Amino acid sequence: TYTGRVWYWELSGPGEIRRNPLAPNGGHLLADLHEGEALDSLAVDADGNVCVATILKGGITIISPKGEHRRVDTDDLLTTNICFGGKDLRTAFITLSSTGRLVSCEWERPGLRLAYNL
Repeated sequence: TYTGRVWYWELSGPGEIRRNPLAPNGGHLLADLHEGEALDSLAVDADGNVCVATILKGGITIISPKGEHRRVDTDDLLTTNICFGGKDLRTAFITLSSTGRLVSCEWERPGLRLAYNL
């Protein structure tokens, strides 16, 4: 998003959203990164932290379930995606779009195992 905001919605059951009557979009604001960050694709780690690619600031912003956040910098202002892989899901694959690179690195905690198999 260009607003630098991350929203979440509570679920009342599988595929059923419980709307927040106080918010126009029915969600809850998790983080408002109003310092010029534009956000792109994201992944969730095993502790429930949202790891979101941060354009213009060049990095991955890690947002805790409580909304606290910090950034792991990259050397590319157009950091656009992150996903987790490897045997223990501790390898982060990150796209650096202005230089056309896909990089991998060991991540501080494992990624969240997906609920489906391809």
